[in-house]
Amino acid sequence: MPSIMKLLPALFGFVSLTLGAPAPSKPAFAPTVTIAYPEATIVGLGGVVEQFPGIPFAQPPVGSLRLKPPQPLTEPLGTISATANGKACPQFVFSDTINDAIPTAEIGLLLDTPLFQTALNAGEDCLTINVQRPAGTTAASKLPVLFWIFGGGFEIGWNSMYDGSSWVTQSVAEGKPIIFVAVNYRVAGFGFLPGAEILADGSSNLGLLDQRLGLQWVADNIAAFGGDPDKVTIWGESAGAISVFDQMAMYDGDISYKGKPLFRAGIMNSGSIVPADPVDCPKGQIVYDAVVASAGCSSAKDTLECLREVPYETLLGATNSVPGLLSYSSLALSYLPRPDGTVLTASPEVLVAEGKYAQVPFIIGDEEDEGTIFGLFQSNITTITELTTYLLDFFFHDATEAQIKALIATYPNTITDGSPFRTGLLYDLYPQYKRIAAILGDLTFTLTRRSFLALANSVNPSVPSWSYLSSFDYGTPFLGTFHGSDILQVFFGVLPNYASASFHAYYLSFVHTMDPNNGSSYMNWPRWSESNELLNTYATGAVLIKDDFRSDTYDFIVENTASLHV
Repeated sequence: MPSIMKLLPALFGFVSLTLGAPAPSKPAFAPTVTIAYPEATIVGLGGVVEQFPGIPFAQPPVGSLRLKPPQPLTEPLGTISATANGKACPQFVFSDTINDAIPTAEIGLLLDTPLFQTALNAGEDCLTINVQRPAGTTAASKLPVLFWIFGGGFEIGWNSMYDGSSWVTQSVAEGKPIIFVAVNYRVAGFGFLPGAEILADGSSNLGLLDQRLGLQWVADNIAAFGGDPDKVTIWGESAGAISVFDQMAMYDGDISYKGKPLFRAGIMNSGSIVPADPVDCPKGQIVYDAVVASAGCSSAKDTLECLREVPYETLLGATNSVPGLLSYSSLALSYLPRPDGTVLTASPEVLVAEGKYAQVPFIIGDEEDEGTIFGLFQSNITTITELTTYLLDFFFHDATEAQIKALIATYPNTITDGSPFRTGLLYDLYPQYKRIAAILGDLTFTLTRRSFLALANSVNPSVPSWSYLSSFDYGTPFLGTFHGSDILQVFFGVLPNYASASFHAYYLSFVHTMDPNNGSSYMNWPRWSESNELLNTYATGAVLIKDDFRSDTYDFIVENTASLHV
């Protein structure tokens, strides 16, 4: 059995991106912008890309506002020195005791190294927004806006880890200048704590509400920076992509603010609908009760009020006492958006089927091997019987044993059906690794993407959509084109290859015209509804492929979605 140490270079390339962009240095010229909501004069950083990091967009969610919906700023702020990144919101700390069956502690130690934790300037007063624009932009420029929502499993992440300078620079070079905005939002237990008490308090899905308030801040103020509030595209990766869909589906698809839509298009990299049980479901209540117990609040008359009153470090430790993303339970997340009857009135797939989502053009796609990273931690699972038990115990509490066995049966042979896909006998890290990786990737990302596209096209056939499958890291041992590999290739574009260049061109065209083909010199990318084709991208080129692979699994998911809620 190969050591996990052999995977660390590839994994490190993934997680090292979470270190974040260094604080910008301050050049001599300081661009200044005056906004009205709230009244403030914002002094930023000059350069080829003018930057305004760390702008507050909400009242600090501390004290009585802890674990409460975000509140807008209403009082004048005077002069704000937007020259340094704001704090990250409280983060989930990964365990280093994932599974002793294989040396996965090496991964845990890597992900939980003090380097990652001490690199964070984290705290509860974290609701800030970063704005980047081309030098010389004025209030009269009216540039399209690209609004970025970071990913991280709804457990980790912060806006300043994603420096949008390269996107602004490339947009100018291509004659399609944009303004880049990145929003901070609360994650983990501070942003997505479930439970009946949370539901009764009206304090569910706080991270989504943070994102929505950030969009409202853009609608109120981006014109002062030279942006056009009528030309906002929202974009996210992983949990950020799921958040993009959730922004489309919140309040049954109502994205209006002061009589205008908050955005006109969306881009989803690796994520869309996640069928989920309500905030007060049994799984959610177990998480809430565990946090309450860890915080020492179990005997309190009002346990939620107790959580609001305990010291910050106590609540941080308590929210980290439940299973995390990079652990044995993997994508059976403790914290995620859940239906609450108001913000999300039903499970996402129900909202799409009923047309209760914003009808805006969108791009959506996946990495070929979305599940490989999330299958690294279950090496004790060596038989189909053990895999069935695992999926029932950790993921699908509403499913029957017969349903889970039927799901697994759609992956009969890991040589042809296992992930990393198209690798034959290679890279089966342990007896069920490639099967687990395929199932987790398909159910959470790849085939639910197809389900979303099919539902959306049946409900709103006139709304254009485009889809892709990335294979630019094909051949990476054990991981393939793994979840998050597009951050390096697509977001940062640090590799001078076809994948990086083409995605930049397609996305910038989409931000400007809501069609990735307008003004692009790359191959025509057909709408998904026209032929159900995917743009399959490699490091050296791209081809079109039919979106019909693993059709037996897809059919099973569509027919059994109600039993596959997380």
